[in-house]
Amino acid sequence: QLTAKAAATIFARVRGLFPHAHNAPTPQQLLRASDARLRSAGLSGAKAAALRDLARKACDGQIPELKDLQTMDDAQIVESLTQVKGIGRWTVEMLLMFRLGRPDILPLDDYGIRKGIAVIDRKRKLPGKPEMEKRGRRWSPHRSVACWYLWRAADMKRLPT
Repeated sequence: QLTAKAAATIFARVRGLFPHAHNAPTPQQLLRASDARLRSAGLSGAKAAALRDLARKACDGQIPELKDLQTMDDAQIVESLTQVKGIGRWTVEMLLMFRLGRPDILPLDDYGIRKGIAVIDRKRKLPGKPEMEKRGRRWSPHRSVACWYLWRAADMKRLPT
Protein backbone atom coordinates (compact mmCIF):
# COMPACT_ATOMS: atom_id res chain seq x y z
CA GLN A 1 0.00 0.00 0.00
CA LEU A 2 1.30 3.43 -0.95
CA THR A 3 0.18 6.91 -0.11
CA ALA A 4 -1.16 8.89 -3.04
CA LYS A 5 1.89 11.17 -2.86
CA ALA A 6 4.34 8.24 -2.97
CA ALA A 7 2.45 6.64 -5.86
CA ALA A 8 2.48 9.93 -7.80
CA THR A 9 6.23 10.29 -7.22
CA ILE A 10 6.93 6.77 -8.45
CA PHE A 11 4.64 7.22 -11.46
CA ALA A 12 6.48 10.45 -12.36
CA ARG A 13 9.79 8.59 -12.16
CA VAL A 14 8.47 5.76 -14.35
CA ARG A 15 7.22 8.31 -16.88
CA GLY A 16 10.67 9.92 -16.74
CA LEU A 17 12.22 6.65 -17.91
CA PHE A 18 10.31 7.06 -21.18
CA PRO A 19 10.78 10.70 -22.23
CA HIS A 20 9.33 10.11 -25.70
CA ALA A 21 6.09 8.59 -24.40
CA HIS A 22 3.01 10.80 -24.75
CA ASN A 23 1.41 10.64 -21.26
CA ALA A 24 2.66 7.32 -19.99
CA PRO A 25 4.74 4.47 -21.36
CA THR A 26 3.07 2.10 -23.77
CA PRO A 27 2.77 -1.60 -22.99
CA GLN A 28 5.46 -2.28 -25.60
CA GLN A 29 7.86 0.19 -23.96
CA LEU A 30 7.28 -1.39 -20.55
CA LEU A 31 7.98 -4.85 -21.91
CA ARG A 32 11.28 -3.68 -23.42
CA ALA A 33 12.42 -2.05 -20.16
CA SER A 34 14.62 -4.12 -17.86
CA ASP A 35 13.58 -4.94 -14.32
CA ALA A 36 16.56 -2.96 -13.07
CA ARG A 37 15.39 0.10 -15.00
CA LEU A 38 11.86 -0.16 -13.65
CA ARG A 39 13.14 -0.71 -10.11
CA SER A 40 15.38 2.37 -10.43
CA ALA A 41 12.17 4.43 -10.59
CA GLY A 42 11.04 3.07 -7.23
CA LEU A 43 8.90 0.13 -8.29
CA SER A 44 9.19 -2.93 -6.07
CA GLY A 45 9.92 -6.25 -7.72
CA ALA A 46 6.29 -7.26 -7.28
CA LYS A 47 4.99 -4.00 -8.79
CA ALA A 48 7.37 -4.29 -11.73
CA ALA A 49 6.20 -7.87 -12.33
CA ALA A 50 2.56 -6.78 -12.12
CA LEU A 51 3.16 -3.90 -14.53
CA ARG A 52 4.91 -6.27 -16.91
CA ASP A 53 2.00 -8.77 -16.71
CA LEU A 54 -0.46 -5.96 -17.39
CA ALA A 55 1.58 -4.81 -20.38
CA ARG A 56 1.87 -8.37 -21.72
CA LYS A 57 -1.86 -9.00 -21.42
CA ALA A 58 -2.61 -5.64 -23.03
CA CYS A 59 -0.34 -6.43 -25.99
CA ASP A 60 -1.90 -9.87 -26.37
CA GLY A 61 -5.44 -8.43 -26.30
CA GLN A 62 -6.31 -10.44 -23.19
CA ILE A 63 -7.71 -7.41 -21.38
CA PRO A 64 -9.98 -4.71 -22.76
CA GLU A 65 -8.73 -1.28 -23.72
CA LEU A 66 -9.95 1.73 -21.78
CA LYS A 67 -12.44 2.68 -24.50
CA ASP A 68 -13.95 -0.81 -24.28
CA LEU A 69 -14.31 -0.61 -20.51
CA GLN A 70 -16.78 2.25 -20.96
CA THR A 71 -19.37 -0.14 -22.40
CA MET A 72 -18.79 -3.05 -20.02
CA ASP A 73 -20.68 -3.60 -16.78
CA ASP A 74 -18.86 -3.46 -13.45
CA ALA A 75 -18.78 -7.23 -12.89
CA GLN A 76 -17.30 -7.85 -16.36
CA ILE A 77 -14.57 -5.31 -15.71
CA VAL A 78 -13.70 -6.82 -12.33
CA GLU A 79 -13.55 -10.31 -13.83
CA SER A 80 -11.43 -9.18 -16.77
CA LEU A 81 -8.86 -7.06 -14.95
CA THR A 82 -8.33 -9.27 -11.92
CA GLN A 83 -6.79 -11.79 -14.31
CA VAL A 84 -3.71 -9.58 -14.23
CA LYS A 85 -1.12 -10.50 -11.60
CA GLY A 86 -1.14 -7.85 -8.88
CA ILE A 87 -4.54 -6.40 -9.72
CA GLY A 88 -7.21 -7.28 -7.20
CA ARG A 89 -10.83 -6.37 -6.75
CA TRP A 90 -10.03 -3.21 -4.73
CA THR A 91 -7.76 -1.87 -7.48
CA VAL A 92 -10.46 -2.40 -10.09
CA GLU A 93 -13.07 -0.76 -7.84
CA MET A 94 -10.85 2.33 -7.59
CA LEU A 95 -10.60 2.37 -11.41
CA LEU A 96 -14.38 2.05 -11.65
CA MET A 97 -14.92 4.97 -9.29
CA PHE A 98 -12.17 7.38 -10.21
CA ARG A 99 -11.33 6.69 -13.86
CA LEU A 100 -14.65 5.46 -15.20
CA GLY A 101 -16.86 7.56 -12.91
CA ARG A 102 -19.12 4.69 -11.93
CA PRO A 103 -21.66 5.98 -9.38
CA ASP A 104 -22.54 2.78 -7.51
CA ILE A 105 -19.31 1.19 -6.23
CA LEU A 106 -18.85 0.07 -2.62
CA PRO A 107 -15.36 -1.37 -2.00
CA LEU A 108 -16.07 -3.75 0.87
CA ASP A 109 -12.37 -4.43 1.51
CA ASP A 110 -11.43 -0.76 1.87
CA TYR A 111 -10.17 0.03 5.37
CA GLY A 112 -11.12 3.71 5.05
CA ILE A 113 -14.72 2.83 4.21
CA ARG A 114 -14.94 0.45 7.16
CA LYS A 115 -13.37 3.03 9.48
CA GLY A 116 -15.69 5.75 8.19
CA ILE A 117 -18.73 3.65 9.02
CA ALA A 118 -17.36 3.01 12.51
CA VAL A 119 -16.78 6.76 12.99
CA ILE A 120 -20.30 7.76 11.95
CA ASP A 121 -21.73 4.97 14.11
CA ARG A 122 -19.48 6.11 16.98
CA LYS A 123 -18.16 2.56 17.42
CA ARG A 124 -14.64 1.29 17.94
CA LYS A 125 -15.17 -1.99 16.12
CA LEU A 126 -15.03 -1.93 12.33
CA PRO A 127 -18.06 -3.40 10.53
CA GLY A 128 -17.81 -6.70 8.68
CA LYS A 129 -18.71 -7.29 5.04
CA PRO A 130 -22.27 -8.52 5.70
CA GLU A 131 -23.09 -5.35 7.66
CA MET A 132 -21.49 -3.18 5.00
CA GLU A 133 -23.38 -4.92 2.20
CA LYS A 134 -26.69 -4.49 4.04
CA ARG A 135 -26.04 -0.85 4.73
CA GLY A 136 -24.75 -0.26 1.20
CA ARG A 137 -28.00 -1.46 -0.33
CA ARG A 138 -29.69 1.62 1.14
CA TRP A 139 -27.16 3.89 -0.54
CA SER A 140 -27.58 2.40 -4.01
CA PRO A 141 -27.40 3.73 -6.72
CA HIS A 142 -25.05 6.34 -5.21
CA ARG A 143 -22.65 4.20 -3.20
CA SER A 144 -19.58 5.88 -4.73
CA VAL A 145 -20.72 9.22 -3.30
CA ALA A 146 -21.31 7.59 0.10
CA CYS A 147 -17.71 6.32 -0.06
CA TRP A 148 -16.33 9.82 -0.54
CA TYR A 149 -18.11 10.92 2.64
CA LEU A 150 -17.01 7.80 4.51
CA TRP A 151 -13.36 8.42 3.58
CA ARG A 152 -13.65 11.96 4.94
CA ALA A 153 -15.29 10.66 8.13
CA ALA A 154 -12.44 8.16 8.51
CA ASP A 155 -9.99 11.07 8.53
CA MET A 156 -11.73 12.49 11.60
CA LYS A 157 -10.83 11.28 15.09
CA ARG A 158 -14.50 11.56 15.96
CA LEU A 159 -17.51 13.41 14.69
CA PRO A 160 -18.28 16.86 16.10
CA THR A 161 -20.93 16.82 18.79
